[in-house]
Amino acid sequence: MKRSILHMLDPMPNNSPFDVNMAVDAGFDILMPYANVKFDSVYGLTQDAIFSRGPKGVKKTALFIGGRDMGLAMDMLETTKQAMVPPFEISVFADPSGAFTTAAALVACVEETLKQQGKSLNTCKALVFGGTGPVGIATGVIASLAGAETSLVDHLSLAGAQDVAREYNRRFSSKLTGEKAGSFAEKAALIADADIIFCTAKAGIQVLSTELLMQAKNLKVAGDVNAVPPVGIEGIDPQDFAVPLSAQPNILGVGALAVGNIKYQLQQTLLRSMLKTSTPVYLDFRDAFTQARAIFQHK
Repeated sequence: MKRSILHMLDPMPNNSPFDVNMAVDAGFDILMPYANVKFDSVYGLTQDAIFSRGPKGVKKTALFIGGRDMGLAMDMLETTKQAMVPPFEISVFADPSGAFTTAAALVACVEETLKQQGKSLNTCKALVFGGTGPVGIATGVIASLAGAETSLVDHLSLAGAQDVAREYNRRFSSKLTGEKAGSFAEKAALIADADIIFCTAKAGIQVLSTELLMQAKNLKVAGDVNAVPPVGIEGIDPQDFAVPLSAQPNILGVGALAVGNIKYQLQQTLLRSMLKTSTPVYLDFRDAFTQARAIFQHK
């Protein structure tokens, strides 16, 4: 009986140990990591994977695309599709730096929390701090496609944030804008009329203090994916899920470990789906968000 194999393509110098652990726990028998994968190698690697096991064996073969660049991961995913030759076709899952599953979990957690305030994403203005990193971009695209008026916020460069917003609007027909907020005054002005704040900045950096949050007059939900002290948004405990902030009880906080719990379930479900399906699937951030919403619907 053929064993299941997951080929893990990563353009970075090392494959993610997190993803390796997740794939083992999802039930794959054999993992084959590939580091420093060049884009022009993806087509050939895909065909090597599909032609060596026969039509029955391909059902136990899958590809995982990692890295840190959302655009590159999506381009690699598209190239794998082009390389398939039915019936030699396998499932592929792109999740660079875990950005797709983390972002999907974050937006779904915030969406669920909004329901407690009688609101929905498509009636809200959202800011993504750390918005030009992989998780921030994915969060922004998901939130925008779900109907939120969404801005990617960079702490250094307005032009950089705007360039990223334009690039991903072109790719996915989102409606992102770019903003800069490095100083207290810039952050205060930006959050003054925001309904949602997503914090996806680097670990161990506090982006928003309690003093700053006092400037947010319309803020309903704040979600943070940083569990490393100090957390990105002061007053949010990593375990919090829809917990009022002590200094601002009208703001509900969502912490990193609450998001991480959904992210873990989500990545496991998507990895396992590649083992169970009889028809090949191609999974990206859109599938991740659909499944994250489904997790809450089944609770």
